Amino acid sequence: MSKPTGTGQLHNKGAVVTGGSRGIGRAIVNAFVEEGARVVTSSRNEPDSDLPDAAHWIRADVSDRDDVDALAEFAVDQLGDIDILVNNAGIQLEKTVVNSTDEDWSQLMGTNALGVFLVCRRFIPIMAASGGASIINIGSISGEHADPTMALYNASKAFVAGLTRSIAVDHGAEGIRCNTICPGWIMTGMVDAAFSLASDPAASKSDGLARHPVGRFGQPGDIAAAAVWLASDQSAFTTGQSITIDGGLIAASPLQPGLF
Repeated sequence: MSKPTGTGQLHNKGAVVTGGSRGIGRAIVNAFVEEGARVVTSSRNEPDSDLPDAAHWIRADVSDRDDVDALAEFAVDQLGDIDILVNNAGIQLEKTVVNSTDEDWSQLMGTNALGVFLVCRRFIPIMAASGGASIINIGSISGEHADPTMALYNASKAFVAGLTRSIAVDHGAEGIRCNTICPGWIMTGMVDAAFSLASDPAASKSDGLARHPVGRFGQPGDIAAAAVWLASDQSAFTTGQSITIDGGLIAASPLQPGLF
């Protein structure tokens, strides 16, 4: 069983992070290790660079029940108690309802909705048996504010928020806290792909930036910082919440700054 590399808010806690090979998931893995956690992470593809020494990777597709079982067994073997679970694995598809196929539904909902359900169902009994834990589901502002031509993605993130509240209510007495982080425009491959669909990607990106009161787009580390807080004892009274991290994007008027 691996040992943490140092002390911190998550000292000696065992954490599982799905979709931790790159982007937001990788930032969360790194932040957890920096805060003293021992981490197991999974993804369908190998990490794009070496993981920290206190992190272990397993290939797993969260939409596959057998893979989720294998992930759970691997995590218990490596970590013992599971104190933190982050459901980050997700995919994006740019289509309207009319343009979406049955295969699109199976692929996107399989990862973004079914996958979160399967992982939570498998891990909650493990975490409850060891005295409780913090579950952090990665949702999106798209779960409440629909992005154009992303119908299934928007719907899947609304599902995540609803499932989070149910887990918090149904399993709170077992020591399980469950919250959703709703990122805004975080500069990852997913956001770059969304901008590339615009007729003028550069103008679209410039307009998007102007809508952020903080004056910048988000970075994966912004989400990782929120995940550390939700995973730590400092958030012990926080459960069933959807926490938006978006640089003020959805707080602002849709009118472009500078028009008045």
